[in-house]
Amino acid sequence: MTSKIIGVGNYIPSETITNLFFDKHLFLNEDGAALKDNNASITEKLKKITGIEERRYANNEQVTSDLGLIAAQSAIENAGIDPETLDYIIFAHNFGDVRSGTIQSDMVPSLASRVKHLLKIKNNFCVAYDLLFGCPGWIEGVIQANAFIKSGIAKRCLVIGAETLSRVVDIHDRDSMIYADGAGAVVLEANENDDSGIKSHLSASFTLNEKDYLYFGKSYNNESCPDIKYIKMDGRKIYEFALTNVPEAMKNCLDNSGYSINELNKIIIHQANEKMDEAIVNRFYQLYNSPVPKDIMPMVISKLGNSSVATIPSLLTMILNGELEQHKIEKNDIVLFASVGAGMNINAFVYKF
Repeated sequence: MTSKIIGVGNYIPSETITNLFFDKHLFLNEDGAALKDNNASITEKLKKITGIEERRYANNEQVTSDLGLIAAQSAIENAGIDPETLDYIIFAHNFGDVRSGTIQSDMVPSLASRVKHLLKIKNNFCVAYDLLFGCPGWIEGVIQANAFIKSGIAKRCLVIGAETLSRVVDIHDRDSMIYADGAGAVVLEANENDDSGIKSHLSASFTLNEKDYLYFGKSYNNESCPDIKYIKMDGRKIYEFALTNVPEAMKNCLDNSGYSINELNKIIIHQANEKMDEAIVNRFYQLYNSPVPKDIMPMVISKLGNSSVATIPSLLTMILNGELEQHKIEKNDIVLFASVGAGMNINAFVYKF
């Protein structure tokens, strides 16, 4: 027995933030000195490296759990199920509910509990909990849901990935331009009727030397309150780490699935950095001495930015809803999902549709 996806949903915020939004920002380096390049050059370099032209931000009234609720409702509707039949609600995020204009994260009660409450689920044995695992959190949630289902303690699980990274960025750090808001969700169900579903999975945490590649740190503006922390990253180290470790993890996962590289139809990878993702996939295929097929990796980062745990379930929903002209997933297609992020964590799973 395995688990299969029976419903998908996402929420893409309506507020579009183009690179022009950052034209008047004062970007500083770690020492607090102004960057030598003008903002037009800085945003052009960002676009060249990451592919990002636009990103989406939640409106001022919304928090992460609001975005997750909308995606969850969509997935439940798509699945055509009664939410009372859910055994688990797993909500992957990293920063909780951060209200616009505030600096405090709120995650008590859990965001999963908030979504369950708003879904008006009366079933006390529908267990709701949050998962903090960096950007790979949604995939890890799917892996955990699959374990619950395979063990027999659950038949249906809702896995949500949502984030409002726009609320935790340092406006003086040019890396802030990468981040975005969004949400995605799936409903997983026990499957004994056919051979579709999760075929293999892999997770790893690299903490000995890599723990602080992504972290919470002070603003680059030395006049800001030193007690306020913002999301920070060592982009070069993350890039090198990802290229060294993610392709090998993807290969191990695919090999464990029993499918060959030639049977793989799509790779849905965390939308973190277009050049990095392309390099990861290129190295992955090099491990098989195989060319990279055309259109193997759908990308939407140019318009949606990096919304952390939301990128993969949002992209999956868009493909299955026919919103990406060049990309389709058909019955019996083999898809490899993969992510890397804070922790440093890596995970992947192979799925047959």
